Amino acid sequence: MDRKLSRWLIWILGLVVILITVSIFSLSIGAAGISFKRIIPLIFNGKGTPEYSILFQIRLPRIILGFAIGSALSIAGVILQGMFHNPLVEPYTLGISGGAALGVCLNFVFRLTRIGVLSIPVSGFLGAIAVILLVYSLSTRKRRLKIQELLLTGVMISFISSSLIMLIMAVSRVENLQGIIFWIMGSLEQPNWLLIKIALLISILGLIISYFFSVDLNAIALGEEEALHLGINVEMTKRLLFVLASLLTGCSVSVAGIIGFVGLVIPHFMRMFVGVDHRILLVTSAFAGATFLILCDTLSRTIVAPLELPVGVITGILGGVIFIYFLYKKQVVLGVK
Repeated sequence: MDRKLSRWLIWILGLVVILITVSIFSLSIGAAGISFKRIIPLIFNGKGTPEYSILFQIRLPRIILGFAIGSALSIAGVILQGMFHNPLVEPYTLGISGGAALGVCLNFVFRLTRIGVLSIPVSGFLGAIAVILLVYSLSTRKRRLKIQELLLTGVMISFISSSLIMLIMAVSRVENLQGIIFWIMGSLEQPNWLLIKIALLISILGLIISYFFSVDLNAIALGEEEALHLGINVEMTKRLLFVLASLLTGCSVSVAGIIGFVGLVIPHFMRMFVGVDHRILLVTSAFAGATFLILCDTLSRTIVAPLELPVGVITGILGGVIFIYFLYKKQVVLGVK
């Protein structure tokens, strides 16, 4: 077997083992501790017990959602950093999260939650879609997608959305304000199984589809002219990848709120170890992102138990510290090994 392929398989297998270990650890840890030995008997013979309900109605949905959101944000981060040749780009840079947050804020202000709990993610997704269409239309000239204009437009729309959200918060009632703040900080506490399944499906499809573009991303990373010479349809590839990354981000924000740093840190983190080839970078980033978010969620609900911290706070602190440590420890230049 090819030496490079063997090394890649070892990395993937190692990350899968770490993901499973962290998931089992997350199942057993919480305000009500359940030992490792009890988990297997509970799965087969514990139906109807309080511990069974804790495992399958509270902790397992969070782990599955953590897998879906962590993978989706990491894949979007790899795609965008590969497209923009910019190490500071992340899924939220393009203003998609701001649009989703604005949609949810308007939901709270107009009290659309009375329609049903699904109105919150739906309004967030509509806000994200509106921003995607706006950024795309403003950044397209003569049917050509201008990458730098797209980035600048996204950043500006992100600032505008943040300002509008602060305006809404300033004039909101106290009962609405609490819901807006908690949602903006991000949480994996999603009781609706339908939304969890949709997020998981989109995450898996996102990984499969993006993998078909991994060679194209390698070519674009060399430069657009070089990619053209290699026979890549650069304009079409940029459009499809932008839509894919936007949908992954919009779906994640709509279901779990704004969870920053995952899409920025994880691709850099994995690039330090597996290199810049997108064929392995996409897969390993998906597993690493899922593991990281599940671990952060476990910390968020156990550090000050029985209270719960927003998971976005943990991802920001933990992700930033780990990233800075490895950056200086390994003396790695951003994006280049």
